[in-house]
Amino acid sequence: MALPDIRKIPVTIITGFLGSGKTTLIRHLLQTAGGKRLALMINEFGDVGVDGEILRSCGNAACPEENIIELTNGCLCCTVADDFIPAMEGLLALPTPPDHIVIETSGLALPKPLVKAFDWPSVRAKLTVDGVIAVVDAAAVAAGRFVDDPETLAVQRKNDPLLDHDNPLEEVFEDQLSCADLVILNKTDLLDDQAAARVRSDIAANLPRAVKTIATSEGRIDASVLLGLAAAAEDDLAARPSHHDSEEDHDHDEFESFVLDVPTIDDPDAFVGKLIALAEAHDVLRMKGFLPVMGKPMRLLVQGVGARFRHQFDRPWRIGEERVGRLVVIGEAGLDRAAIARALA
Repeated sequence: MALPDIRKIPVTIITGFLGSGKTTLIRHLLQTAGGKRLALMINEFGDVGVDGEILRSCGNAACPEENIIELTNGCLCCTVADDFIPAMEGLLALPTPPDHIVIETSGLALPKPLVKAFDWPSVRAKLTVDGVIAVVDAAAVAAGRFVDDPETLAVQRKNDPLLDHDNPLEEVFEDQLSCADLVILNKTDLLDDQAAARVRSDIAANLPRAVKTIATSEGRIDASVLLGLAAAAEDDLAARPSHHDSEEDHDHDEFESFVLDVPTIDDPDAFVGKLIALAEAHDVLRMKGFLPVMGKPMRLLVQGVGARFRHQFDRPWRIGEERVGRLVVIGEAGLDRAAIARALA
């Protein structure tokens, strides 16, 4: 009698800080899936699912809409029992189980707690972590987004050695790199050769073990490179150090997000110019959303990382769909929501 098939379904975890290009990477992955039937789990920080909506609009046969699960109740690293396990059980219960599952974590998520969840008995028998992929915004690293200015820090410590200089951006960034089996250095088209080499060196200094780094732009890495790493990361937790290893629990109190309703705009370029000014004035980490434009049948997708913005029309508004603009704003705790809302009113 033939033995039952006990092959585990491989799972790829795609992590990376806010705006690094995870969703763009996944869109290209779907286009190069080579016949694999995929399932996607999309996790966002904020209750407007921009990334999930972008991926649904792909209309790709590799991942039908029923194979896309969207979680916006908080970062998966904090809601493993409440969100991750039931979502995985839902994917495994599909009439035709996927060949491979891809998880896009929130830009503020710590990947290690999620990898730990694959050691749970109910999950371990059916799934394995094929690999953790960290997507890095090369331009943000080159601009020093994730590290403190060493000269300013030295002056502060000299004046007051008791000051606490923990940098939550740096901790999240380093935790994502420390857990990775593959690092994608994205947006390298925004850098010259010298800056790109410096970023590669900085990334290598933050990796606890030998991990391959691939440079690209617009997330153009084929599925054949991203899938099939066979890392079995759940068996290799000790080699993936985290700033939060000693904590039983953690949260993201250092960051906050809110959603603004935006009325119909008439000049996309002028509106984006206003967003750039707001991001610089309030040190906003990330803005993204969909907006209606006067006289246009298509919705405008707007995405910003710091003061770097891009916008494009992504699809027509559907019949009966409410044409309401919604913009997610994410930053470190203490954002002046009222001032930002006034500026956009």
